[in-house]
Formats: sequence, structure tokens, C-alpha cells
Amino acid sequence: MKTTSILAFAALLASAQASPHDPLPKSASSDTSIAQEQLKILVSHATYAWSTLSPRERIAYTDAVLCLQNKTAKSPASWAPGAKSRYDDWVATHIDQTLQIHYTGNFLGWHRYFLWEYEQALRNECGYQGTQPYWNWGLSAASGMEKSPVWDGSKTSMSGNGAHIDQTNLSVVLGGNGLPEIYLPVGTGGGCITTGPFKNMTVNLGPAALTIPGNITSISPSGPLSYNPRCLKRDLTDEINTRFANSTAIVDNILSPQNVYDFQMQMQGIPGTGIIGIHGGGHYAMGGDPGRDVFTSPGDPAFYLHHSMIDLVWTAWQMLDPENRIYGKDAIMGTNTFLNTPPSENTTRETNISIGWAGRGKNVTMGDVMSTVEGPFCYVYA
Repeated sequence: MKTTSILAFAALLASAQASPHDPLPKSASSDTSIAQEQLKILVSHATYAWSTLSPRERIAYTDAVLCLQNKTAKSPASWAPGAKSRYDDWVATHIDQTLQIHYTGNFLGWHRYFLWEYEQALRNECGYQGTQPYWNWGLSAASGMEKSPVWDGSKTSMSGNGAHIDQTNLSVVLGGNGLPEIYLPVGTGGGCITTGPFKNMTVNLGPAALTIPGNITSISPSGPLSYNPRCLKRDLTDEINTRFANSTAIVDNILSPQNVYDFQMQMQGIPGTGIIGIHGGGHYAMGGDPGRDVFTSPGDPAFYLHHSMIDLVWTAWQMLDPENRIYGKDAIMGTNTFLNTPPSENTTRETNISIGWAGRGKNVTMGDVMSTVEGPFCYVYA
């Protein structure tokens, strides 16, 4: 049953989205400049993009992340010996649960709760007074990533590209296990980041399945939860951003799918099609280590801006038909294992979500996390 709060939220979005001058688009324009305007209409209520924050607000956010990286981990060493900081608790949890939270029915809900608890840690443990910002991939696809305020390497960015290394004639190769291979271009960096607030950051965990240019997969010899300190690397790749996570792709992912199964499959990329979706587009556009490792990807602090945009896109899709997409038949679809391997039960509103040592020890269900203004949540993109 819809509550007063969700009805009020729907009314807010309707008033923001459906003015006579800005009717809701029916399909995504192939012209990216027009698609940018369509996206503004669809998410006109959302204002906490990184580009909209003041320099002071950006620094307050990165200072809080650095604070979390300087606090002691809660994860027991017997389980995750490589988790040295409070920040690592989130990385370890994501590594541990990756095959139960991607290409599953709980993909969107699990990550929504994961982000929420991360924000609560920034606020409650490190004094952050803002909210979790997001990276609008459409804007960086238009400007070029290194011209984006997210990635420009300044003190008010999320740090920039990695140092340039020679990757001539190399590609990033995805696929295998019976699926056609996808060849993705490399970027202009590849090495350790050298600028911005995270230039001295150490990645402690992973890799679990790191894709390295040249069709190489790197795995930590002692296991992905072991201690394996190394620098944060990035390989910013404009071609991936503009191909898979441009404004047209974002708008189409909001407008085309009519049920959540199609929505989340389009977002993650349907295996065998050669398309990695806006989710893969964001991850592989930032590239590097751990950005190209689906298990360890939260080891890059920009992960949380990327997945906040994922949550915003999901919210926009939900609010086009909240009765069905939050509460009804189109809201939850899929099973509890990666592409149903091994076969598992269907995800339902009763399916449990736990983020282990990362959060505050409060488990929830899928039903609890379907709306941003119900269950444990009280936030809107406004």
C-alpha cells in the first residue's frame, strides 16, 4: 500500500517533471545535446551532482572519506585480514557478496542500502554534514572526463587520471565462460593517481578478478580479502564513457524498460550483446585498479558517486509508475545468484539484505529498500 510520504514524493516529481513547457519525453533522442535536456526533465528534482557542489562542499565530502580511511576496521582479521581501515569494511563486504548482488534480483536494492549505510558512516563517524553526491556520466561524456570536476585532479575533485603508461595496441577484454568476448579501448592513464585528495591512497584488498589490458586477469595470490597494499590506479577512458554512459543511453534506460528485469539488465548489459550498459560504462570509464574489478571496485572512492547515479536513474524509473515499480508486479525480478548460477530462489520483498561489518548491523529486506522515503531511508533527489 502506498504511504502518504511516497504519494507526496510522487506529487513533487510530477510537479517538477510535467510542466506544460517540459513534457516528459517518450523516447531517448540520439542527439546527445537533446538527450541532455531530456535527462534534465526526467531528473529535474535532482540537484546533488558533484558539479553543483561548492568547492567547500566537495572538500568536506573527500575529507570525510579520508577520515573513514584513517579509522580502524571493524571486520575481524580472521575473515578479512586485508581490511585495515573502516573504509575497507565496505570493500570487503562487496568482495564477499559480489556473486549474490550483480545480475540478481537484489542488485538495485542491495546497492541502495550499501550506499545509505556508507553515507551514515561518513556523517556519524566522520562529521560529514552533506549528503551523498553523484557523478552524472552524461556530463562527462559531453565534456571529456578530465575536464569534468569529478576527474580534473584538483583539490576539489575525486582525484584525476592515473599516470600515463604505454598501452599501445592493448585492449580490455571482457567475456569468456562461453560468452563472446568484448574488446574495450584503454584510456590515457593506467598508472597511480598523482593529483587530488586521494593521491596518497592505498588500496588494501583485492584484486579478485581484475581485468588488465592485454587480456590478463589479476587475482591476489593469497585471496581477495588478504592484505595486498598498492596505489590507487585509474585509466580514464572517454570512449567508453561516450559509447555506453552518454545522456542518450541514460534516458533510454529510464524510458524504454517496462519492468525491472529489463531495466536492470539494460543497465548492467545483457551478456553476449557486446553492450555493457550504463553501469559497466561508468565502471570501465574510470578503469584502473580496482575500478576494473567488479568485486573490489568500491576500493576506488569514486565508486560511491557512480552508484549514486545508478540509484538516481532507478529512482527516476520507479517514479514514472510508482504503484507498479515500487509496490507492484514490475518492482522486483530475478534470482539471488549471478545470472542464476548456481540456480537459486527468486528475489522477493522478503529477501534479506545484509552488509555485514560495513554498516551498523541492521539487516533489512528488499521490501524495506524499495522506496527512498520508507523503511530505513528518508532521502529524495531534491
